[in-house]
Amino acid sequence: MGMRKALGLAASIAVCILTACTTTQIDRGTYIADTRHHAKNADSRIRFLVMHYTEIDEAGSLAVLTGDQVSVHYVVPDAPRIENGEPVIYQLVPENKRAWHAGTSSWQGATELNASSIGIENVNLGPIGEQSGEGGENKWQPYPPAQIDALIKLSRDIVARYDIPPTRVVGHSDIAPQRKIDPGPLFPWHALYDAGVGAWPDDATVAAHLVGRDPKASSDVRALQEKLRRYGYDIATDGVLDDKTRRVFSAFQMHFRPSDYAGNADAESDAIAQALLDKYFAN
Repeated sequence: MGMRKALGLAASIAVCILTACTTTQIDRGTYIADTRHHAKNADSRIRFLVMHYTEIDEAGSLAVLTGDQVSVHYVVPDAPRIENGEPVIYQLVPENKRAWHAGTSSWQGATELNASSIGIENVNLGPIGEQSGEGGENKWQPYPPAQIDALIKLSRDIVARYDIPPTRVVGHSDIAPQRKIDPGPLFPWHALYDAGVGAWPDDATVAAHLVGRDPKASSDVRALQEKLRRYGYDIATDGVLDDKTRRVFSAFQMHFRPSDYAGNADAESDAIAQALLDKYFAN
């Protein structure tokens, strides 16, 4: 851009600032963009918010996520430093750019969610050893209150700015259940829901769907598969409780019933799935 053109553009911008005018033309140096006409058939690139944990500490997380293999938009420390009374969160990728955090993924019919999501990594070690209790399940590192507070503030801002529906706030295990288990059963989904982020079933509706049923009783595999497919999971509806189906059931349970995520088809899981459909997909 020539000096005269640059000075003219700066002057016009200054006039607009002073007079509160709205320009409809943008001089981009080699052409002028006229922005008077606006298409109605358009929406944001951002349609999903995906939650992760890092499995390593803060320094290691930042080193990996700024390297050559993977990336993410935001990293929430487990102990965020506070500046001017607010938590500091790392932003590694601009929101208008694709980050490589979701991998091969699917949700509500959309695939390759890297192209249509914002990813948040939470500094958390995930599984931290085997416990000796029933089933020998993993112990998991908890998410500290300060981290949850920072995550809520970040997530509320993102879903508000992009109008992301509750059922499109998901975990990595929801969108890639055959290969991922993060953000794990201790992730604060209910706290996020209470803050206005993400989905959660109404307790009264779950109870109504459980009337006369033992919560642990076996339920119809195909029926649960179909409900989870309607909700958003990539799952077969063949009625077969194979390893792939169990991993999807487990991902769903880890999200909405973290006390038991063994991957069984049981009455309580069926009631939770139906309650979610009643609430978010009634039409």
